[in-house]
Amino acid sequence: MTQASSATDCKAEKGIWRDFKKFLLINFLIASFLQVIFCPICFLSLEDIISLFPDFLFSFCVSMALSFGGNTVQEYWEPRVSWLHEPVKRLFLTVSTYLVYAYLVSFVIVFFYAWIEWKFELGQIPWRAIFKFTLTPMTIALVFMAIFTARSWLMEWKKSAIEAEQLRSEKLASQYQSLKDQLNPHFLFNSLNALSNLVYEDADKSAAFIQKLSKIYRYVLDVQQEQLVELDRELDFAKNYLELQKIRFEENLNFKMDVPNCKGCFLPPLSLQLLLENAIKHNIASQENPLNISILQKGDELWVSNTFQPKTSQNEPSTGVGLENIRSRYRLLSDRVPEIVQTEEEFFVRLPLLKINP
Repeated sequence: MTQASSATDCKAEKGIWRDFKKFLLINFLIASFLQVIFCPICFLSLEDIISLFPDFLFSFCVSMALSFGGNTVQEYWEPRVSWLHEPVKRLFLTVSTYLVYAYLVSFVIVFFYAWIEWKFELGQIPWRAIFKFTLTPMTIALVFMAIFTARSWLMEWKKSAIEAEQLRSEKLASQYQSLKDQLNPHFLFNSLNALSNLVYEDADKSAAFIQKLSKIYRYVLDVQQEQLVELDRELDFAKNYLELQKIRFEENLNFKMDVPNCKGCFLPPLSLQLLLENAIKHNIASQENPLNISILQKGDELWVSNTFQPKTSQNEPSTGVGLENIRSRYRLLSDRVPEIVQTEEEFFVRLPLLKINP
């Protein structure tokens, strides 16, 4: 036997002994409580307390037998019949099995107790008195049955609730991961589209674009596995992303950022990038109609706005991600969702700033 298996066996033995001591203590208290209920005046003197020992021993044996039987019946039916799927059948089987067990065990204990106390001959067994005496432990058995049945049902309900919550959490995590998995190819797809257009216009700009794109893409990879990121990190990324676009659009694109208090605030990763990308992708940015983008903090919201001057035709194909991706991630993380407002001159999105509870 290895040292590890020996330690495991020793730990298991200690656990069994600890449970046994707990079992004895609980039944000792139950037997003591029954003695107080049936004869409260018997505790007024030491002599009366001593005289209660046979009755206490009887109550102790009945309590141990009934509680042991209750646990055994529950453990037997637990894997066979579910409270949640077949509650009526489970209740009938539990009650009937336990009552039969309780009556037989109670009768045996009462028989030996009566034999010791009454000292009757085997040929003169007082069956009527014994059957009547058995009603007392059966009353206790009914209480035990109610306790064990309620406990078993609650434990299975709790187990089912925990499993349902785990499945729900796993499902939400899977959905959120699926949404995040859209971001990486979405960002790369649109950046390469922008680069392909720039290559034919200016080789130097293309080189600068690629160099800055590599730094920005590192952030995209860093936040790929995170559910929330600090607002200041998102703002730094947004600034770098807009500067990247400035290489392409020059003075045709202007932006301003005014976020005075970003500490302790969080956003789903790449939320700003998706909004800025949509603004640039779907609106005209020309010398006659420069595209103006602003990122402002308004209380516990971040307002991302741009001048609304939609393109009449789209040269770049849409991936169908963007705003719906942001909405879906907010729904999975919070009860607050982004609000979209569009006027004749402006399009802006209000992003709720999220907090992480300590």
